Amino acid sequence: MTTPISLEAMAASVPDGALIALPPDNSLPSVALAKALVRRGARGLRLLGVPVAGFAADMLIGAGCVAEIETSAVSLGEAGFAPRFSAAVKAGTLVVRDCTCPAVHTMLQAAEKGVPFMPLRGLIGSDILRHRPDWKVIPNPYAEAGEDPIVLLPALQPDVAIFHAVMADEEGNVWLGRRRECATIAHASKRALVTVERVVPGNFLEDERLAPGVINATYVTDIAIAERGAHPVALLDEYGFDAAYVSDYARMAKTEAGFAAWLAREVFEQRAAAAE
Repeated sequence: MTTPISLEAMAASVPDGALIALPPDNSLPSVALAKALVRRGARGLRLLGVPVAGFAADMLIGAGCVAEIETSAVSLGEAGFAPRFSAAVKAGTLVVRDCTCPAVHTMLQAAEKGVPFMPLRGLIGSDILRHRPDWKVIPNPYAEAGEDPIVLLPALQPDVAIFHAVMADEEGNVWLGRRRECATIAHASKRALVTVERVVPGNFLEDERLAPGVINATYVTDIAIAERGAHPVALLDEYGFDAAYVSDYARMAKTEAGFAAWLAREVFEQRAAAAE
């Protein structure tokens, strides 16, 4: 039997300086846990966007929680550029490690499989290699005369994988639906912290319809219940994307003062109201 912990206890278990893997806005991000990290005053976090970063990452950056980010993009989608990320880059307060979507997945898959590196071809010919000395170009050892160069990417093992799901069962298994990249980051990471809408009786792995979309409890470190924990992002068929909320954030977060006002209203006051 699994016993959910509180959202604040989950945030407290993430040490400052941790490398945190976050899924994109279209794939189960835990905005609730990101807000809890802001409330606890997390510092020096290193974010990995899998493969891009969005709302939660921009909020964490704006709150001063993040020292560096590795990702292929940071965006609010139709709401435009991520304002606090953009401000931090311009101010020189954030280290950005440029990556590509396939490269992020390849490095995580190497860690998932327990191998030190994996090859990837699509980077050849791009200028990103000039900025990533940790990526090695070698001749294909199976090609005649050592021709056909290939890139080797090191395995990447995040300290913590963070995501939100619709439900967990009483055994600690988590149902992801089709969002298998969350399974990849959980497999690759040292720990997986998952917020869910609810915990239900039974065992998902014994249900033929649910089992293909389940991540085994073996890979889940802790579960916390956070209703509407992905909001303002959509959560599968549970609730839709809140475009008005994100647009309001994008407008207010254009300035440091506006962002501070947004944090006070949506992160700190919201929690205080819930505690009453």
